[in-house]
Amino acid sequence: VQLQASGGGLAQPGGSLRLSCAASGSISNVGGMGWYRQAPGKQRELVATLTRGGSANYEDSVKGRFTISRDNAKNTAYLQMNSLKAEDTAIYYCNADILVRTGSPYRNYWGQGTLVTVSS
Repeated sequence: VQLQASGGGLAQPGGSLRLSCAASGSISNVGGMGWYRQAPGKQRELVATLTRGGSANYEDSVKGRFTISRDNAKNTAYLQMNSLKAEDTAIYYCNADILVRTGSPYRNYWGQGTLVTVSS
């Protein structure tokens, strides 16, 4: 099982980026998916999570600017980031609870990070 994150890059303040996180491999079901970020010199923090049923949770500083969504058929989560600020600069990591086969427990997986830089 792999989580592949993509979509990072350079954006200007006030700009937008869209991150994608695709789960692949031998997957029976994908539960909750989420995005975390780690800025230089700081601890990794939660950005947003989304249950399979569609319940979302956001870190306070991104509420109203970021939107998490998912396509269950594609086992993919997205993070639409609007009104970007310099303080959003970080490596963004995707995370998911994945069921490999029926009867086994869900396991938590991390994707590789994708760098988001917000700068003029």
